[in-house]
Amino acid sequence: MTSNTGSETPRRKPATPRDGLGTAGRLHVRALESHTQGKFEKARTLCARSLRILERESGPQDPDVANVLNTYGVIQQDLGLYAEAEAIFRRSVGIVQNLSGDGDLDRLRVRSFSHLADILRVEGRYREAEPLFERALCLAQGAFGPGDLHICSVLNGWAVLCKYSGRFDEAERLYRRALAIMENTLGPEHLDVATMYHNLGGLEYSRGCYQAAEPYACRAAEIREKALGPDHPEVAADLAALAAILDAQEKHDEAEELYRRALAIFESQLGQENYQVAINLNNLAALNFRRGNSLLAEAFYWWALHLKEKILGPDHPETAMTLNNLAVLFKSQGKLPQAEPLFRRALAIFEKTLDPNHPTVLTCRENFEDL
Repeated sequence: MTSNTGSETPRRKPATPRDGLGTAGRLHVRALESHTQGKFEKARTLCARSLRILERESGPQDPDVANVLNTYGVIQQDLGLYAEAEAIFRRSVGIVQNLSGDGDLDRLRVRSFSHLADILRVEGRYREAEPLFERALCLAQGAFGPGDLHICSVLNGWAVLCKYSGRFDEAERLYRRALAIMENTLGPEHLDVATMYHNLGGLEYSRGCYQAAEPYACRAAEIREKALGPDHPEVAADLAALAAILDAQEKHDEAEELYRRALAIFESQLGQENYQVAINLNNLAALNFRRGNSLLAEAFYWWALHLKEKILGPDHPETAMTLNNLAVLFKSQGKLPQAEPLFRRALAIFEKTLDPNHPTVLTCRENFEDL
């Protein structure tokens, strides 16, 4: 009997582990590309698929798993899923902390410790974060030297922590060290250079030096928009930062136009329940308050507070910031019974999470005592 092979469905060659690892690598690259484009949900899906393949083919303790976990954690962090991001970074650190080997493994260790430190900083847990930044910097300098590009992300994260702790001079030193390395290595138009200018502008804003802050913020927005286009979330973050600086200089019309443009980008690209949306709403509220539009300011503050409590939790310093701002609004209207519990709650959070001499703590305490 002759078999009719022409009607038989061709059989695919069984996938080998090497095939699976290749697929995981391609998915990871696509996830990184989507993340760079601001497509965070797509990036998360691709990264999760890559991670599942790697865990199956290489085992859960493989360094490649830690590498993809770092990307996955950053995506979760950008989506405002901070508890999930922390758990992911802790798992990555657990994989890499006892590894030793070539430069790639050294870079992986630095990234893992730096990412964990940064998410703890974002969560307001500064005392836990700082030793991890110090360890990451020691690892990077020991492996690559004090002027290597790989130390810049650690310097930047540590500088942000110093700024929020009120240690402005230390923050500036770290930012400028990172900026010099980046411009020398990457060139003046690189996106990482834009981040340094953004952060230097934020530092001058925190110091109250608004005119000094403006050129840094403008430079950051210029670099980023040229590279990413006008509708990227990172461009919106630069626009919002510039708006705050203009608002502080009483350039209210220019500031409101930038805030609203940034808010539209955030809501379109990230969704309406996102940390960046909450920050922008808080800033729009403050602008309307200064303009005397108290009703609109109150609505924006309540909306921002709801999002921050949902995303960051009720005891985060960013939540406390909006509590303080809403209390200041009520105090200005003579609504002292509504203002008092908000001040008390904000001050308790600040005193628990920030240095006692942090300007934010001192300002909130002064507001409460004046009440």
